Amino acid sequence: MTDARIPDKPALEGLEAKWGGLWETQGTYRFDRDSATRECIYSIDTPPPTASGSLHIGHVFSYTHTDVMARFQRMRGKHVFYPMGWDDNGLPTERRVQNYYGVRCDPTRPYEPGFTPPFEGGEGKSIKAADQVPISRRNFIELCERLTVEDEQQFEALWRSLGLSVDWSQTYRTIGDEALFTSQLAFIRNVERGEAYQALAPTLWDVTFRTAVAQAELEDREQPGHYHRVSFHRPDGGVIEIETSRPELIAACVALVAHPDDERYQPLFGSTVTTPVFGVEVPVVAHHLAQKDKGTGIAMICTFGDVTDVVWWRELQLPNRAIIGFDGRIIADAPDAITSEAGLAAYAQLAGKTAFSAKQAMVELLRESGDLLADPKPITHPVKFFEKGDRPLEIVSTRQWYITNGARDEQLKQRLLEVGREIDWHPDFMRVRYENWVGGLSGDWLVSRQRFFGVPIPVWYPLDADGNPVYDAPIIATRELLPVDPSSAPAPGYDESQRGEPGGFVGEHDVMDTWATSSLTPQLAAGWERDPELFDLVFPFSLRPQGQDIIRTWLFSTALRAQLEHGVSPWSNAAISGFIVDPDRKKMSKSKGNVVTPAGLLEQHGSDAVRYWAASSRLGTDAAFDPQNPTQVKIGRRLAIKVLNAAKFILGFEGTADAPVSEPIDRSMLAALARVVEQATRALESYDHARALEVAETFFWTFCDDYLELVKERAYGEASPAQASAVAALKTALSVLLRLFAPVIPFAAEEAWSWSNEASVHTASWPTVDELAARGDAGDELLELAGLALTGIRGAKTNAKASQKTPVARAAIAGPADAIRLLETAAADLSAVGRIADLSFVEGDTLEVRDIELEASQQ
Repeated sequence: MTDARIPDKPALEGLEAKWGGLWETQGTYRFDRDSATRECIYSIDTPPPTASGSLHIGHVFSYTHTDVMARFQRMRGKHVFYPMGWDDNGLPTERRVQNYYGVRCDPTRPYEPGFTPPFEGGEGKSIKAADQVPISRRNFIELCERLTVEDEQQFEALWRSLGLSVDWSQTYRTIGDEALFTSQLAFIRNVERGEAYQALAPTLWDVTFRTAVAQAELEDREQPGHYHRVSFHRPDGGVIEIETSRPELIAACVALVAHPDDERYQPLFGSTVTTPVFGVEVPVVAHHLAQKDKGTGIAMICTFGDVTDVVWWRELQLPNRAIIGFDGRIIADAPDAITSEAGLAAYAQLAGKTAFSAKQAMVELLRESGDLLADPKPITHPVKFFEKGDRPLEIVSTRQWYITNGARDEQLKQRLLEVGREIDWHPDFMRVRYENWVGGLSGDWLVSRQRFFGVPIPVWYPLDADGNPVYDAPIIATRELLPVDPSSAPAPGYDESQRGEPGGFVGEHDVMDTWATSSLTPQLAAGWERDPELFDLVFPFSLRPQGQDIIRTWLFSTALRAQLEHGVSPWSNAAISGFIVDPDRKKMSKSKGNVVTPAGLLEQHGSDAVRYWAASSRLGTDAAFDPQNPTQVKIGRRLAIKVLNAAKFILGFEGTADAPVSEPIDRSMLAALARVVEQATRALESYDHARALEVAETFFWTFCDDYLELVKERAYGEASPAQASAVAALKTALSVLLRLFAPVIPFAAEEAWSWSNEASVHTASWPTVDELAARGDAGDELLELAGLALTGIRGAKTNAKASQKTPVARAAIAGPADAIRLLETAAADLSAVGRIADLSFVEGDTLEVRDIELEASQQ
């Protein structure tokens, strides 16, 4: 009798809604801290997606990898701590709010209660920046909060649809009060230990966003440009020729530099030359970073054209004559070194211009003076950009906050390299990327940003008698004040009336780099300094899953903060996903316009199908995806449907899974399945979910195509030990297979499991070799041989141009003696499936079906 729970026509449609709701209601994935001990916990430091815009297929890819591991560990009996965070603050959110509502932040504007933005519900991308309505910082932040909450709700709905086994009661936000408290407290501790400090220094600056940029946020982009051959004048009337791609910075030139071993320029070291057009005397110096084979072998040092200029300026102790302003334009006041009337007049022609326009003007000035020695030579060269920016970075002098990161502290650098070696990387070669990043750090971590929607830096500055900030005596917030916004809360020991007044105080307006908060996700999720019991249970975490592109930012910065605060690695394992690439093998990204959003795919093919595609790729391996022909997704859907149909078929047989398994072919199948369990388990323990899926799926199709066909006649037969053996083996195998597939296709697995079980498959125990060993001790050779024999029978009928249902009067299976002895134990099943009246076995060199003779009525 068929169980009433089994539908007449199993289908994937509707399973996400059905089971997603039940899982939440039943608390299937809820973290049970009351009965948890440190030893039984598996904790995941989940990457918080940026809550601005929409998720893309890359999120589905990497988060599925994480979820497979969470589900596996849960079934292994672990108490899985699997929270979800939302990365709210930062430039992406600000840019989205500007476009979405048609506004921009102007901190000088007063707060407007009940403000209604000019646009709502559209991206507003056609709105020019100049047309965006200026609003107060408080109004702007309110809009940021509003939009991110809406985005988070949409993201959560998609994650639930995908079947992430997240504990949704453990959600956190990187801009909520708890995140503000944690981020500010960690920063204060950094200051107290001397790890955070403020300095006036050359800073990489994005002129569009008007904010400083850290080394980890840089990317090189190939840009067209020109080399300009320019003459500098020697005191003896001769000239030195240099080539530069930035002639507009000649007014900021502080020296010429060549390699100390360059014999062409060795006689000039220690002498001076005069800059063209501006007539400023500058020294000729030596430094090992100068390249003898680049250009003329001698270069100008400007403040500041690129990061090498900064190194030269610092190490050679040169003056600062910076001329680029925060807006990317040439500042109005000429450097003090320009004193001649002609030089000042020339500078006036550059003042106020963008770097691009100033370059054009400077080229004309050089032509007029005769110092442009040749027509500009076209080149293509790498130029540094902020990873989210559209214009090349400039370098300006600003006062910023930094956190030490090992760039200037060799002891800390070595400890961070040790941390990298303490982590188990999956795949292991990703460790090299971390080590290369640590080894290549050129400066401490710049953590302050001149933005609005972020964690305020909890600092004030006293004002002297003239009302000037005393930056060397910052007032640091105490723990009791946190979270705090110094722009609206008075400094300790002062009242609000003293803000901005001589002898009073001024609040820090900068906010922290978004990574300064995201680098604390283990502390945020685990309740550091808020919930000590939870923190001790789950920290250090078991796993950090993430993309390879943010090893240098998120992974490194998290390792750094954990080392500074706790002296340990924040996790024991790091699982690094590859990229999603389009059919042309180009990385998918919003900037390239080739991103695929997953909502349509999930709706069309089902979540299990999309999860199968993701789980088919190993960690660290890029996966190509063609939205027009998602082959792997279609294969995944076929698998999920087959699982439902196979389960319905098997559960329709009369009998139980606990009956004795007596027949050799049944025992052989279970032995083969035991090997699959062993291989899949070992693969998942090594974070190789793709291999685990591969071995389980390969067996499943053999199981359906060969074994199920071989034994179904016996399973349908009259009650007998042989019939009971077939049913018991089938139902045992189904139970094991559903559990093997549960981490990858959770909806189909849960649906099929529910037809014969009360509890969830996702809280069932992971299958083990031991539970199969006693029933599958016959070896797995027979199953393979029987499958080959079945293929031979089918082939023989096809060659005879007969259907597979055609009765056969007689046939012989030939093969090596050992194979024949095994196959004879499955003679009844082979005869039944082949409809063979007289099946004989003979010895031969190869396994084949011979002498097939159809029933006389069929000939």
